[in-house]
Amino acid sequence: MDVFQGKTTVSEVARKYDLAPGAIEEWMEDARRGMENQLRARPKDIAAMYEEKIKDMKAVIGELTLENIALKKYDASVGKEKK
Repeated sequence: MDVFQGKTTVSEVARKYDLAPGAIEEWMEDARRGMENQLRARPKDIAAMYEEKIKDMKAVIGELTLENIALKKYDASVGKEKK
């Protein structure tokens, strides 16, 4: 809570409790989403929030997979040209 209130930083909390700063930032984002959700006229249930998060992550995985395939094809074509 101190991080939200600006009393301390994520780095300080991470050092104090031997946690990864990224994990703390993710928890803070989850908390922020939960607070925003409670302020809505019709709050989403927790399962719907996580389903939305999973959907977003799957979209990112799909994009990264396509980029990876394209880079492998490019690398293979460049490798053939060098021979």
